[in-house]
Amino acid sequence: MTTNTVESTPQAAPPRVERVAAEPQAGDEIVVHNPATGDVIGKVPVLSPAEVVALVERARKAQKAWGALTVEQRCNRLAPVKGLLLERLDDLAEAISRENGKTLQEAMTMELMVALELLQAYLKRAPEALAPRKLPIRLAKHRGSYLHYVPKGVIGIISPWNFPFSIPFGEVLFGLLAGNAVVIKPSEVTPLIALRLRELFVDAGIDPELLHVATGRGATGGALIEAGVGHICFTGSVATGRRVGEACGRALIPCTLELGGKAAAIVCADANLNRTAQALCWGAFGNHGQVCASVERVYVDERVFPELRDRVVAITRKLRQGNPMDDVDVGALTFPPQADKIRALLQDAKDKGAVFETGGIPEPGARFVAPTVLSNVHHGMRVMREESFGPLMPIQVVKDEAEAIRHANDSDLGLLGYVFSSDTERARHIAEQMQAGTVMVNDVLASYSMAETPWQGLKASGIGRTHSDDGLRDMCECRHVNYDRFSLGDRELWWYPYSPKTRGLFKRLMRFLYGSGLTGRLG
Repeated sequence: MTTNTVESTPQAAPPRVERVAAEPQAGDEIVVHNPATGDVIGKVPVLSPAEVVALVERARKAQKAWGALTVEQRCNRLAPVKGLLLERLDDLAEAISRENGKTLQEAMTMELMVALELLQAYLKRAPEALAPRKLPIRLAKHRGSYLHYVPKGVIGIISPWNFPFSIPFGEVLFGLLAGNAVVIKPSEVTPLIALRLRELFVDAGIDPELLHVATGRGATGGALIEAGVGHICFTGSVATGRRVGEACGRALIPCTLELGGKAAAIVCADANLNRTAQALCWGAFGNHGQVCASVERVYVDERVFPELRDRVVAITRKLRQGNPMDDVDVGALTFPPQADKIRALLQDAKDKGAVFETGGIPEPGARFVAPTVLSNVHHGMRVMREESFGPLMPIQVVKDEAEAIRHANDSDLGLLGYVFSSDTERARHIAEQMQAGTVMVNDVLASYSMAETPWQGLKASGIGRTHSDDGLRDMCECRHVNYDRFSLGDRELWWYPYSPKTRGLFKRLMRFLYGSGLTGRLG
């Protein structure tokens, strides 16, 4: 594997953050670094709880007029965002790569194209998805029922550093389409691109008071929850997600929690090994492995293990790693301290007998971790049980699909899973037995870019969903209206006064409606 020289790339001045309060406090500034070079690329303030509350109140006032619009009107006002995003593709891709460390191509495809697809799909789908839904009623035919969707007010978004544009973009878009205002608390590691996201919407003509960015650290996110928002969307670690869920529970605020993953890939003996090897490498090493849906463990049928291993190793050794602004395949770790976790997992695997087919244990403080393929692994190793969030692919040999399924489900995480087989029906049967919110057959990662499909986790991977019609509806209060289609007179039979006559009538009616067979019903 070749490593390109990492060079500093100049950056235009980042957008400014306007403070609500006038006087900054000592030490309340975040310095943002380019993860590939260590260069300082910007600074943002840490907003105080009072400032966060002020932002939420400003958003709440602006939301009243926005929420009064029809869904069609909101779609029309958001439509210019797409054209402006297309105009700024290169500029935004470079800003993402510089701050996040992913390659320019990954910034384009994993971040900006996902945003464009969401716009393209839901500027058209939103009116239908949020239209009132009629509910059929089996018995009370004189009554009608429907569900209608009402904005929640202000949506709070606490977004991560691994996809600092596409994840909050989707939640901002859905929040606005649903008639809400939005306040984003971006990761303190990658706050600058969130400011560019807001700038995109404002420059496209959206009321600046509808979308705010609250920069800061963990306490800023806590202040956002306590500021009285109508819903929280959090993406991040399981540990932090539990704390966010607890805080939302105390405040009785609904939340969407998209947490960690330990996605398993099952490779059957009849899999197309060329496609499988390519998919596994991209699924494990894309975005430097910093994807909650990354291929974090592979279970391969013993009959094809040697050939698959050799193909994976050959592909991995050709990957070019270096400054993401250069022509490379793998960029830098966004959050350098993550290297410590990767070191510990790899050292544990080595101590317990794992074979390093490629890569190795990174040096302390490394900004780049080589794509690492491991064999001779087992579930006694931490790397098979704990989320690595790095470019690691441990491959375990299994005797059959039953063993593979058992190992795949031996995890407290359940975000995504993958199956590779030339027999689609067989693969779907395996997929249906895997404990994951989404299982892809003969593909990896890409379901996030399919706007109509839900992104959802089971077990400790989270609650709720993003994307899809249901994800859009989750940004609303779902309210039920039940009305009279026609009147049955002055009173219903079950209203006062009660009497033995009406009680007997209901007894006969229940036997007729719910009895088994003709004899039971007539009896």
